[in-house]
Amino acid sequence: MSDAARLKSTIYVGGLDNAVNDRILADAFLPFGEIVEISIPKPELPSSPDPHRGFGYVEFELPGDAKEAIDNMDQSELFGRVIKVAAAKPQKESNEGLGSRTAVWEQEGWLAKHAVSEEDRQAADQARAETNGRPDDPMQGLEGLDVAGPQLA
Repeated sequence: MSDAARLKSTIYVGGLDNAVNDRILADAFLPFGEIVEISIPKPELPSSPDPHRGFGYVEFELPGDAKEAIDNMDQSELFGRVIKVAAAKPQKESNEGLGSRTAVWEQEGWLAKHAVSEEDRQAADQARAETNGRPDDPMQGLEGLDVAGPQLA
């Protein structure tokens, strides 16, 4: 199965109670179709007392089963907690977005998206040169208007 097809048949289940394990998650989602794999990520810190991070992924045999599970189980209750069930999103690489260890401008594609072309830079310099003849202070030239009210002719 291709990665795109796997992603369409995988759902995210969030808000899981600490008592929920692979077997309980399988029992809860089995009515919607054949389950290929269940994954409940463990905490990143080995010293954490929690058995998992509070969310998991369920991969179904067919994408239609995944949609059925989302439609029926989103905002339902499991072990006294309301769970969020949605289509799984592709995992970001560790060097992408927030939390990455590289500067945003060093990430692939950022420079291409945000770089200014030489043509645009020249147009901006020309516009700046044209405005140099104008006064920088918008209040300049208003010195004689310091008296309020009607002026006698």
